[in-house]
Order: sequence, then structure tokens, then C-alpha cells
Amino acid sequence: MKVVILAGGLGTRLTEETELKPKPMVEIGGRPILWHIMKHYAHHGFKEFFIALGYRGEIVKRFFIDYCSLSGSMTVDLSQGVVNNHENDCEDWLVHLKDTGIETNTGGRVKRLAPWLSDGTFMLTYGDGVSNIDLSKLLEFHREHGRIATVTAVRPPARFGGLIFSGDLVTEFTEKPQIGEGWINGGFMVFEPTVLDYLEDDDSSLEADALERLAADKQLVAYRHEAFWQCMDTMREVRLLENLWRSSRPPWKTWS
Repeated sequence: MKVVILAGGLGTRLTEETELKPKPMVEIGGRPILWHIMKHYAHHGFKEFFIALGYRGEIVKRFFIDYCSLSGSMTVDLSQGVVNNHENDCEDWLVHLKDTGIETNTGGRVKRLAPWLSDGTFMLTYGDGVSNIDLSKLLEFHREHGRIATVTAVRPPARFGGLIFSGDLVTEFTEKPQIGEGWINGGFMVFEPTVLDYLEDDDSSLEADALERLAADKQLVAYRHEAFWQCMDTMREVRLLENLWRSSRPPWKTWS
């Protein structure tokens, strides 16, 4: 099962972090959010990744080139120019880093990967959101419904604290509840290769040109995920995820 992660956008709403690096490389707990997403997929057994690169793609490439060589302890023999790694516990992932253009739209990035995605069902998500979704159940749901595309429907966290009244008296206050703002596309999608027929070129939008038309053709279903989901569009959300990671049980950390 191949997993596509869209990692090429400019991240204009997070300029404090993305001036020098792409948004998927913004760190939570000392690791890029991209790493967190991939750890979640790998936990469910999905370990072949196609990273669709664009803006500052070289930063992502450098991270994976250095990932194994710089992890764990090492001994450097300066006289011989030899480096011996110790306790190198590297991931067993296969990571394809694909340049898909600086200005390419979301659908265009997927279209550029068509030669590698035309042989079977594949997964896809955005490089800026984490969740504790059961990906195995998501895939099972997709196969049961027999449609071209499945999106994960989530309820976005409310931006303000929730109040419950009894007259003028506040009976309950819930800070940032994940309720009641309606269902949205939270990423974590599953596609059949036929989705590529809905995309034409670099200007194609995955959302407007594919998902909207798939819905009109009755080829789009939604897997409702009621548990944790959080995107990372602002510095406030970066700080939120950082604080959650520092807690005893980060809600999206499904791996041991």
C-alpha cells in the first residue's frame, strides 16, 4: 500500500516557521510533523511513502538523507575518515522523494505521481495534520463501499471555549471543544487509480477538480472520525501540538 503525502505548499499562514522551510518540516517535539504522520502510517503497516515536494524540497531530502546516519551514537575516526554508527535504530521505511514543482496545485502533485500510482489502491494525506485514526479500519471501510475515493470526515476543534447556559448562569465551560462546527475533509484519504482521470495538469486541484466531481458522480464516501484530529496552520496550533506532545499521552502517538 503506497502512501502519498502532499508536502510542497508554501504554508503562507505560518510564515514565522515556513520562511526557511516547508510546513511539513515544522517541528513538534523536536521532529518534523511529517515524521509524526509517517510514524502513524507505519504503525498500521503502511511503510512505502511518496512525498510530493515543492517549496524548499531540499530541506525534506536532507532530513531523510541524514536521518539514519545521524541517529544513535557514533564513533568518528578522524585519521581514517571512518564513521561507525552504534545503536542505530532506523525506520524500515521506503521513502520516495518526488519533486512535483514549486507552484503546482494539490491535484497536479498527485497527477505527477501517476506513473507510480496506477497499479492499485493508494492512501493520501496532507503534510500538516495529525490524528489517531485507525488507518486499517479506514482502508476496510473504503473497500467495503467500492467507490473511487474515501475521505476522512472530522469535526474541527472549536476556536473558542464552549459555554452551556442555564438562564444567565454558565453551567459548563469547555476550553477548545472538538464539537459542533460541522464535518470537514481532514485528509487521510484512500483512492483508486481512477482518481487520476479526474486530474489534468499542474493547475488541477485535488479538492475542486477531483473531490467535487467525484461527489457529483457518487464516487466519494466519507469515513467519520470522531476522535482526535488537529491541523497545523498557525503558530497557535504549533504551540497546541507542542504542549500536547509534552503531555504524558499525546493523542496522536499511536506507536510505542
